[in-house]
Amino acid sequence: MEVRDILKRIEEKGFEAYIVGGYVRDSLLGIASHDIDICTNAKVKDILDIFGNGNATSNEYGSVKLISDHYNIDITTYRRDLKYNGSRRAVEIEYVDNLIDDINRRDFVMNTLCMNRDGTIIDLLGGKSDIENRVIRAVGEVSERIQEDPLRMLRAVRFATRLDFQIDITLYTELKKQASLLEELSLERVKEELTKILSSPNALRGLDILRDLGFLPYLGIDYANVVQVSDICGMYSQLEMRKEYPFTKEEKEMIKNIQSIVKYGKIDKNILFSYDLYVSIVAGSILGLLPEDISTIYKSLEIKSIKDIQIDSMEICSILQIDPSKIIRVVYEDLKDKILNHELENTHEAVVSYVEQNREKWLDEGDCEGFFKEEKFSCS
Repeated sequence: MEVRDILKRIEEKGFEAYIVGGYVRDSLLGIASHDIDICTNAKVKDILDIFGNGNATSNEYGSVKLISDHYNIDITTYRRDLKYNGSRRAVEIEYVDNLIDDINRRDFVMNTLCMNRDGTIIDLLGGKSDIENRVIRAVGEVSERIQEDPLRMLRAVRFATRLDFQIDITLYTELKKQASLLEELSLERVKEELTKILSSPNALRGLDILRDLGFLPYLGIDYANVVQVSDICGMYSQLEMRKEYPFTKEEKEMIKNIQSIVKYGKIDKNILFSYDLYVSIVAGSILGLLPEDISTIYKSLEIKSIKDIQIDSMEICSILQIDPSKIIRVVYEDLKDKILNHELENTHEAVVSYVEQNREKWLDEGDCEGFFKEEKFSCS
Protein backbone atom coordinates (compact mmCIF):
# COMPACT_ATOMS: atom_id res chain seq x y z
CA MET A 1 0.00 0.00 0.00
CA GLU A 2 1.48 3.37 -1.03
CA VAL A 3 1.63 6.05 1.66
CA ARG A 4 -0.24 8.55 -0.48
CA ASP A 5 -3.01 6.00 -0.91
CA ILE A 6 -3.24 5.74 2.89
CA LEU A 7 -3.66 9.51 3.19
CA LYS A 8 -6.21 9.48 0.38
CA ARG A 9 -8.32 6.77 2.02
CA ILE A 10 -8.43 8.72 5.28
CA GLU A 11 -9.36 11.94 3.46
CA GLU A 12 -12.10 10.20 1.48
CA LYS A 13 -13.81 9.52 4.81
CA GLY A 14 -13.86 13.24 5.55
CA PHE A 15 -10.76 13.47 7.75
CA GLU A 16 -7.44 15.30 7.52
CA ALA A 17 -4.20 13.31 7.29
CA TYR A 18 -0.54 14.30 6.99
CA ILE A 19 2.85 12.65 7.12
CA VAL A 20 4.67 14.35 9.98
CA GLY A 21 8.10 14.46 11.62
CA GLY A 22 11.21 12.51 10.80
CA TYR A 23 10.21 11.18 7.39
CA VAL A 24 9.54 14.71 6.09
CA ARG A 25 12.74 16.03 7.66
CA ASP A 26 14.83 13.22 6.22
CA SER A 27 13.29 13.58 2.77
CA LEU A 28 14.49 17.21 2.68
CA LEU A 29 17.95 16.02 3.69
CA GLY A 30 18.01 13.27 1.07
CA ILE A 31 18.00 10.53 3.71
CA ALA A 32 16.02 7.36 3.02
CA SER A 33 13.58 6.42 5.76
CA HIS A 34 11.14 3.56 6.23
CA ASP A 35 9.52 4.91 9.40
CA ILE A 36 6.45 7.01 8.69
CA ASP A 37 4.26 8.84 11.21
CA ILE A 38 0.86 10.03 10.08
CA CYS A 39 -1.27 12.42 12.10
CA THR A 40 -4.99 12.86 11.55
CA ASN A 41 -8.15 14.13 13.21
CA ALA A 42 -9.68 10.66 12.75
CA LYS A 43 -10.02 8.69 15.97
CA VAL A 44 -8.58 5.21 16.48
CA LYS A 45 -11.96 3.57 15.81
CA ASP A 46 -12.29 5.51 12.57
CA ILE A 47 -8.81 4.43 11.44
CA LEU A 48 -9.51 0.79 12.22
CA ASP A 49 -12.80 1.01 10.33
CA ILE A 50 -11.04 2.48 7.29
CA PHE A 51 -8.26 -0.09 7.07
CA GLY A 52 -9.81 -3.11 8.75
CA ASN A 53 -8.56 -4.96 11.80
CA GLY A 54 -6.62 -7.37 9.58
CA ASN A 55 -4.36 -4.58 8.31
CA ALA A 56 -4.10 -2.38 11.40
CA THR A 57 -3.56 -2.81 15.13
CA SER A 58 -3.98 -0.28 17.93
CA ASN A 59 -2.14 0.07 21.23
CA GLU A 60 -2.76 1.61 24.63
CA TYR A 61 -1.24 4.93 23.51
CA GLY A 62 -3.97 5.60 20.98
CA SER A 63 -1.79 4.84 18.00
CA VAL A 64 -2.56 2.55 15.09
CA LYS A 65 0.18 0.53 13.41
CA LEU A 66 -0.54 -0.20 9.79
CA ILE A 67 0.82 -3.32 8.13
CA SER A 68 2.96 -2.52 5.08
CA ASP A 69 5.60 -4.37 3.08
CA HIS A 70 7.84 -1.34 2.70
CA TYR A 71 7.28 0.99 5.66
CA ASN A 72 6.75 1.06 9.42
CA ILE A 73 3.60 3.18 9.61
CA ASP A 74 2.08 4.65 12.77
CA ILE A 75 -1.11 6.70 12.64
CA THR A 76 -2.07 8.89 15.61
CA THR A 77 -4.98 11.18 16.29
CA TYR A 78 -4.22 14.89 16.79
CA ARG A 79 -3.50 15.27 20.48
CA ARG A 80 -2.10 17.36 23.27
CA ASP A 81 0.18 15.53 25.72
CA LEU A 82 -0.65 16.28 29.33
CA LYS A 83 1.69 14.01 31.32
CA TYR A 84 4.75 11.89 30.53
CA ASN A 85 6.57 8.97 32.12
CA GLY A 86 10.27 8.04 31.95
CA SER A 87 9.82 6.11 28.72
CA ARG A 88 9.06 9.12 26.54
CA ARG A 89 5.43 8.17 26.50
CA ALA A 90 2.55 10.48 27.26
CA VAL A 91 0.52 8.71 29.93
CA GLU A 92 -2.21 11.36 29.80
CA ILE A 93 -3.35 12.85 26.50
CA GLU A 94 -6.18 14.98 25.21
CA TYR A 95 -7.45 14.55 21.66
CA VAL A 96 -7.73 17.80 19.71
CA ASP A 97 -9.26 18.75 16.38
CA ASN A 98 -6.55 20.84 14.77
CA LEU A 99 -3.10 20.23 13.38
CA ILE A 100 -1.35 23.17 15.09
CA ASP A 101 -2.08 21.87 18.59
CA ASP A 102 -0.64 18.50 17.59
CA ILE A 103 2.45 20.14 16.08
CA ASN A 104 3.06 22.23 19.20
CA ARG A 105 3.44 19.11 21.38
CA ARG A 106 6.47 17.88 19.41
CA ASP A 107 10.08 18.09 20.55
CA PHE A 108 12.10 20.02 17.95
CA VAL A 109 11.05 22.49 15.28
CA MET A 110 12.72 20.46 12.50
CA ASN A 111 10.37 17.59 13.42
CA THR A 112 7.18 19.65 13.01
CA LEU A 113 7.09 19.61 9.21
CA CYS A 114 4.07 17.93 7.62
CA MET A 115 3.46 16.62 4.12
CA ASN A 116 0.12 16.11 2.41
CA ARG A 117 -0.67 13.42 -0.14
CA ASP A 118 0.38 15.70 -3.01
CA GLY A 119 3.86 15.99 -1.53
CA THR A 120 3.36 19.60 -0.45
CA ILE A 121 5.17 20.45 2.80
CA ILE A 122 3.28 22.36 5.48
CA ASP A 123 5.70 24.37 7.61
CA LEU A 124 3.87 25.99 10.52
CA LEU A 125 6.80 26.72 12.87
CA GLY A 126 9.84 27.32 10.65
CA GLY A 127 11.17 23.79 10.39
CA LYS A 128 12.48 24.26 6.84
CA SER A 129 14.66 27.14 7.95
CA ASP A 130 16.11 25.10 10.82
CA ILE A 131 16.96 22.26 8.45
CA GLU A 132 18.59 24.64 5.99
CA ASN A 133 20.61 26.16 8.86
CA ARG A 134 21.29 22.70 10.32
CA VAL A 135 20.17 23.71 13.79
CA ILE A 136 18.09 21.95 16.46
CA ARG A 137 15.62 24.17 18.32
CA ALA A 138 13.01 23.17 20.88
CA VAL A 139 9.34 23.75 20.18
CA GLY A 140 7.90 26.34 22.56
CA GLU A 141 9.35 27.07 26.00
CA VAL A 142 12.63 25.17 26.25
CA SER A 143 12.67 24.36 29.97
CA GLU A 144 9.09 23.13 29.92
CA ARG A 145 9.74 20.98 26.87
CA ILE A 146 12.69 19.26 28.57
CA GLN A 147 11.03 18.79 31.94
CA GLU A 148 7.90 17.20 30.51
CA ASP A 149 10.10 14.56 28.85
CA PRO A 150 13.83 14.43 29.79
CA LEU A 151 14.52 11.84 27.09
CA ARG A 152 14.42 14.76 24.68
CA MET A 153 17.82 15.72 26.08
CA LEU A 154 19.37 12.58 24.62
CA ARG A 155 17.31 12.87 21.44
CA ALA A 156 18.82 16.30 20.87
CA VAL A 157 22.31 14.81 21.10
CA ARG A 158 21.30 11.89 18.89
CA PHE A 159 20.00 14.20 16.15
CA ALA A 160 23.06 16.45 16.42
CA THR A 161 25.22 13.35 16.03
CA ARG A 162 23.33 11.60 13.26
CA LEU A 163 22.52 14.69 11.19
CA ASP A 164 25.67 16.66 12.09
CA PHE A 165 23.49 19.59 13.21
CA GLN A 166 24.26 22.21 15.83
CA ILE A 167 22.13 22.47 18.96
CA ASP A 168 20.65 25.95 19.35
CA ILE A 169 22.44 27.88 22.09
CA THR A 170 19.26 28.40 24.13
CA LEU A 171 18.52 24.68 24.05
CA TYR A 172 22.18 23.80 24.68
CA THR A 173 22.31 26.02 27.76
CA GLU A 174 19.11 24.49 29.14
CA LEU A 175 20.39 20.96 28.50
CA LYS A 176 23.47 21.65 30.62
CA LYS A 177 21.34 23.21 33.34
CA GLN A 178 18.88 20.29 33.47
CA ALA A 179 21.43 17.43 33.14
CA SER A 180 20.38 15.82 36.43
CA LEU A 181 16.94 15.06 34.96
CA LEU A 182 18.55 12.19 33.06
CA GLU A 183 18.50 10.15 36.26
CA GLU A 184 14.70 10.01 35.99
CA LEU A 185 14.88 7.97 32.78
CA SER A 186 14.74 4.20 32.58
CA LEU A 187 18.00 2.53 31.60
CA GLU A 188 16.19 0.74 28.78
CA ARG A 189 15.28 3.99 27.05
CA VAL A 190 18.67 5.57 27.78
CA LYS A 191 20.42 2.57 26.25
CA GLU A 192 18.21 2.85 23.18
CA GLU A 193 19.33 6.43 22.60
CA LEU A 194 22.97 5.72 23.44
CA THR A 195 22.97 2.87 20.93
CA LYS A 196 21.71 5.20 18.21
CA ILE A 197 24.40 7.73 19.07
CA LEU A 198 27.18 5.14 19.17
CA SER A 199 25.97 3.52 15.94
CA SER A 200 26.38 6.75 14.01
CA PRO A 201 29.49 7.31 11.86
CA ASN A 202 29.68 10.58 13.80
CA ALA A 203 29.65 8.82 17.19
CA LEU A 204 32.83 10.46 18.51
CA ARG A 205 31.23 13.88 18.16
CA GLY A 206 28.18 12.56 19.98
CA LEU A 207 30.31 11.38 22.88
CA ASP A 208 32.04 14.75 23.06
CA ILE A 209 28.67 16.52 23.15
CA LEU A 210 27.51 14.25 25.99
CA ARG A 211 30.67 15.09 27.91
CA ASP A 212 30.48 18.84 27.26
CA LEU A 213 26.85 18.93 28.38
CA GLY A 214 27.82 17.25 31.65
CA PHE A 215 25.62 14.22 30.92
CA LEU A 216 28.20 11.47 31.52
CA PRO A 217 27.99 11.30 35.35
CA TYR A 218 24.19 11.03 35.22
CA LEU A 219 24.36 8.38 32.52
CA GLY A 220 26.90 6.44 34.56
CA ILE A 221 29.42 6.27 31.73
CA ASP A 222 32.86 7.69 31.02
CA TYR A 223 35.52 7.24 28.39
CA ALA A 224 39.11 8.13 27.61
CA ASN A 225 40.05 7.29 24.05
CA VAL A 226 37.42 5.72 21.83
CA VAL A 227 38.19 4.31 18.40
CA GLN A 228 35.26 4.41 15.98
CA VAL A 229 34.24 0.86 15.02
CA SER A 230 31.13 -0.34 13.20
CA ASP A 231 30.10 -2.91 15.81
CA ILE A 232 27.96 -1.51 18.64
CA CYS A 233 29.44 -3.90 21.23
CA GLY A 234 32.87 -2.71 20.11
CA MET A 235 31.80 0.84 20.93
CA TYR A 236 30.31 -0.08 24.31
CA SER A 237 33.42 -2.10 25.18
CA GLN A 238 35.46 1.13 25.16
CA LEU A 239 33.26 2.87 27.71
CA GLU A 240 33.51 2.69 31.47
CA MET A 241 29.98 1.88 32.57
CA ARG A 242 28.93 2.31 36.18
CA LYS A 243 25.26 1.46 35.77
CA GLU A 244 23.65 -1.90 35.01
CA TYR A 245 22.44 -1.26 31.50
CA PRO A 246 20.12 -3.96 30.12
CA PHE A 247 22.51 -5.74 27.79
CA THR A 248 21.57 -9.18 26.59
CA LYS A 249 23.65 -12.17 27.66
CA GLU A 250 25.20 -12.25 24.19
CA GLU A 251 26.04 -8.54 24.29
CA LYS A 252 27.66 -8.86 27.72
CA GLU A 253 29.78 -11.78 26.54
CA MET A 254 30.91 -10.00 23.41
CA ILE A 255 31.78 -6.79 25.27
CA LYS A 256 33.75 -8.80 27.82
CA ASN A 257 35.64 -10.70 25.11
CA ILE A 258 36.51 -7.56 23.17
CA GLN A 259 37.81 -5.92 26.34
CA SER A 260 39.94 -9.00 27.13
CA ILE A 261 41.52 -9.00 23.68
CA VAL A 262 42.18 -5.25 23.75
CA LYS A 263 43.80 -5.61 27.17
CA TYR A 264 46.00 -8.41 25.77
CA GLY A 265 47.13 -5.84 23.22
CA LYS A 266 47.53 -7.87 20.05
CA ILE A 267 45.91 -10.44 17.80
CA ASP A 268 47.90 -13.65 17.54
CA LYS A 269 47.18 -17.33 17.02
CA ASN A 270 46.26 -17.89 20.65
CA ILE A 271 43.66 -15.11 20.53
CA LEU A 272 42.16 -16.36 17.28
CA PHE A 273 42.02 -19.87 18.70
CA SER A 274 40.31 -18.74 21.91
CA TYR A 275 37.87 -16.23 20.35
CA ASP A 276 35.98 -16.27 17.08
CA LEU A 277 37.18 -14.37 14.05
CA TYR A 278 34.54 -11.62 14.15
CA VAL A 279 35.21 -10.66 17.78
CA SER A 280 38.94 -10.66 17.03
CA ILE A 281 38.42 -8.35 14.04
CA VAL A 282 36.36 -5.89 16.14
CA ALA A 283 39.00 -5.87 18.88
CA GLY A 284 41.73 -5.63 16.25
CA SER A 285 40.07 -2.55 14.76
CA ILE A 286 40.26 -0.88 18.19
CA LEU A 287 43.94 -1.85 18.32
CA GLY A 288 44.51 -0.35 14.86
CA LEU A 289 44.89 -3.64 13.00
CA LEU A 290 43.50 -4.35 9.54
CA PRO A 291 40.74 -6.99 9.23
CA GLU A 292 42.47 -8.61 6.26
CA ASP A 293 45.67 -9.10 8.26
CA ILE A 294 43.70 -10.75 11.07
CA SER A 295 41.88 -12.96 8.57
CA THR A 296 45.23 -14.04 7.11
CA ILE A 297 46.44 -15.17 10.53
CA TYR A 298 43.16 -16.99 11.14
CA LYS A 299 43.40 -18.87 7.85
CA SER A 300 46.92 -19.99 8.78
CA LEU A 301 45.78 -21.66 12.04
CA GLU A 302 46.57 -25.36 12.09
CA ILE A 303 43.66 -25.87 14.47
CA LYS A 304 40.71 -23.61 15.21
CA SER A 305 39.25 -25.48 18.19
CA ILE A 306 40.08 -28.28 20.62
CA LYS A 307 37.99 -30.62 18.48
CA ASP A 308 40.55 -30.23 15.67
CA ILE A 309 43.32 -31.82 17.76
CA GLN A 310 43.81 -35.37 16.56
CA ILE A 311 43.13 -37.07 19.89
CA ASP A 312 40.04 -37.20 22.08
CA SER A 313 39.76 -37.03 25.85
CA MET A 314 38.97 -40.75 26.17
CA GLU A 315 42.26 -41.67 24.50
CA ILE A 316 44.20 -39.24 26.67
CA CYS A 317 42.66 -40.81 29.78
CA SER A 318 43.60 -44.25 28.51
CA ILE A 319 47.22 -43.26 27.90
CA LEU A 320 47.50 -41.53 31.29
CA GLN A 321 45.68 -44.41 33.00
CA ILE A 322 43.88 -41.95 35.21
CA ASP A 323 40.73 -39.87 35.11
CA PRO A 324 41.61 -36.40 36.42
CA SER A 325 39.82 -33.57 34.60
CA LYS A 326 42.43 -31.00 35.61
CA ILE A 327 45.18 -32.97 33.90
CA ILE A 328 43.08 -33.27 30.74
CA ARG A 329 42.84 -29.50 30.62
CA VAL A 330 46.59 -29.15 31.06
CA VAL A 331 47.23 -31.71 28.32
CA TYR A 332 44.98 -30.00 25.82
CA GLU A 333 46.50 -26.62 26.59
CA ASP A 334 49.98 -28.01 26.01
CA LEU A 335 48.92 -29.72 22.77
CA LYS A 336 47.25 -26.56 21.51
CA ASP A 337 50.36 -24.45 22.15
CA LYS A 338 52.70 -26.95 20.53
CA ILE A 339 50.54 -27.31 17.41
CA LEU A 340 49.94 -23.58 16.96
CA ASN A 341 53.67 -22.89 17.35
CA HIS A 342 54.57 -25.59 14.80
CA GLU A 343 56.36 -27.63 17.46
CA LEU A 344 54.03 -30.60 17.02
CA GLU A 345 52.42 -31.99 13.90
CA ASN A 346 48.67 -32.38 14.26
CA THR A 347 48.47 -36.02 13.23
CA HIS A 348 47.06 -38.76 15.39
CA GLU A 349 50.36 -40.62 15.44
CA ALA A 350 52.40 -37.57 16.42
CA VAL A 351 49.93 -36.39 19.08
CA VAL A 352 49.63 -39.84 20.70
CA SER A 353 53.41 -40.17 20.79
CA TYR A 354 53.73 -36.74 22.42
CA VAL A 355 51.15 -37.63 25.08
CA GLU A 356 52.92 -40.92 25.85
CA GLN A 357 56.30 -39.19 26.16
CA ASN A 358 54.96 -36.54 28.58
CA ARG A 359 52.79 -38.76 30.75
CA GLU A 360 54.95 -38.51 33.88
CA LYS A 361 55.38 -34.76 33.55
CA TRP A 362 51.63 -34.14 33.44
CA LEU A 363 50.91 -36.51 36.30
CA ASP A 364 53.41 -34.55 38.39
CA GLU A 365 51.51 -31.37 37.44
CA GLY A 366 48.12 -32.80 38.38
CA ASP A 367 47.16 -29.82 40.51
CA CYS A 368 47.67 -27.34 37.64
CA GLU A 369 44.71 -25.49 36.19
CA GLY A 370 44.83 -25.13 32.43
CA PHE A 371 43.23 -22.09 30.83
CA PHE A 372 40.30 -22.66 28.56
CA LYS A 373 37.49 -20.30 27.65
CA GLU A 374 34.30 -22.19 28.45
CA GLU A 375 35.84 -25.58 27.52
CA LYS A 376 34.99 -28.58 29.67
CA PHE A 377 36.64 -31.98 29.41
CA SER A 378 36.06 -35.31 31.06
CA CYS A 379 36.88 -38.95 30.46
CA SER A 380 33.28 -40.09 30.44
